[in-house]
Amino acid sequence: MLNNIGLPGILLIAVVVLVLFGRGKISSLMGEVGKGITAFKRGVDDSKKELEDEVVDAAVDVTPDSEQDKA
Repeated sequence: MLNNIGLPGILLIAVVVLVLFGRGKISSLMGEVGKGITAFKRGVDDSKKELEDEVVDAAVDVTPDSEQDKA
């Protein structure tokens, strides 16, 4: 159904949305979308850091014991 929408169709939709909501409402909406994307990226980075910290904490020291411990 939307396979042949093309550039004119997208422009028509953009104009209709602009007329319905107005420039101010659309710009504030895009600002909120930007804040949401930033928060999502921050959350992903924090999750990666937490996982890396857990891996480092769970790492086992595999160096051989000193000779005193062997005797």
